[in-house]
Amino acid sequence: MPDLQTRRLGRTGLEVVAVGLGAMDTPHSPEATATVHAAIDGGINFIDTARDYAGSEYLLGQVIRERGGLDFHVATKTFARSADGAQRDVDRSLSILGVEAVDLYQLHDVSTLDAWERSIDEEHGALAGLRIAQVRGLVRYIGVSTHNLEVLRLIVESDAFDAVMVDYSAFAPEPVALIEAAHARDIGVIVMRPVGGSGRTSVMRGQLDRGEAGPLTPANLLRYVLSHPGVSVAIPGARYPSRVRENLDTLAGFAPMPAEEQRALEIAARAFDAL
Repeated sequence: MPDLQTRRLGRTGLEVVAVGLGAMDTPHSPEATATVHAAIDGGINFIDTARDYAGSEYLLGQVIRERGGLDFHVATKTFARSADGAQRDVDRSLSILGVEAVDLYQLHDVSTLDAWERSIDEEHGALAGLRIAQVRGLVRYIGVSTHNLEVLRLIVESDAFDAVMVDYSAFAPEPVALIEAAHARDIGVIVMRPVGGSGRTSVMRGQLDRGEAGPLTPANLLRYVLSHPGVSVAIPGARYPSRVRENLDTLAGFAPMPAEEQRALEIAARAFDAL
């Protein structure tokens, strides 16, 4: 196994391999179980799931049982906005995953001001519910995911979370300053869709297969994200073991991308989306 770069997940103190696995789509693959085993066997020690990812917690629970216990850090999420709903989801997650506690439990897709205000209500919000679960020893750390820059700013300024999950890539470079702000506050930064999302990736892979690839390759896009020192872990999705191995190969050969190469990749990404 190659010596893979690890990074600290903010104030959680967890040392995570810089490339993890986003397990949203993994259950929809005929090689789902093999993909998760390949990730862990290859050195990945951070896997992200959610209550609302169909079959994903169940898949990870199967793998955990097959391996005889938990040998990676698992993060999951709740779409609940109430304290009671969040606590119910924690209990369901523990049962399905077959674990006594979850390393990181996140509020899922808090991407409107209304969802933010409901979630952080001190008495009735989902954050309060996760804090109760934390006191009970069922949740070790608390995070949140968002697709909204204004909510991301509020998340960082609140200093209420151990980690934040953001959509950041050459296709979506806008969160860069807020990632730096989160890093400065020792908030762990998890990057979803680091290679642009499954639709874009499928097109790029088709171009690669036809020998038409320019700078926009999954490896270059992953390297772009990992070049930001504030990023704790990037979690590209994968349905097949081969994709996991490609991501690990990129990490094994990682060298920071120069700024001028990053700007060129952003320009290529804008042109790709304009097609």
